[in-house]
Amino acid sequence: MTSSSSPSRKALSKIACNRLQKELVEWQVNPPAGFKHKVTDNLQRWVIEVNGAPGTLYANETYQLQVDFPEHYPMEAPQVIFLPPAPLHPHIYSNGHICLDILYDSWSPAMTVSSICISILSMLSSSTVKQRPADNDRYVKNCRNGRSPKETRWWFHDDKV
Repeated sequence: MTSSSSPSRKALSKIACNRLQKELVEWQVNPPAGFKHKVTDNLQRWVIEVNGAPGTLYANETYQLQVDFPEHYPMEAPQVIFLPPAPLHPHIYSNGHICLDILYDSWSPAMTVSSICISILSMLSSSTVKQRPADNDRYVKNCRNGRSPKETRWWFHDDKV
């Protein structure tokens, strides 16, 4: 998935800008282990480098997350996807969409980009197999034309991976 397939976005609200600037400063002072924010001049879209944790299936592997912030962040969850190539994982589709409840139904305005990253790294680290979700091909086919993962009605049934 590329940046051209992201949904059209409204400008960030003042509250969202203030919150993101605060999170960015906190990130610069105390970044979460295993992550690197790629600096750009776009506060509304962050690209974050993810390094697989040592001792896991993803050790020594590097991926990129793209985080797109909505107008009313943090009251509304950001859209978070992996840029190609997405890691092979039972909850990560080949188009980069991530099936993780905190990105959708369980989002809380108390969460931050750092807490999202830590949750994603934990999800990767706990995996015992490198494989795509069983419905990967069907799901990706249905997501053509840049459909956002936030438009998906996710079914969170498997917390063992």
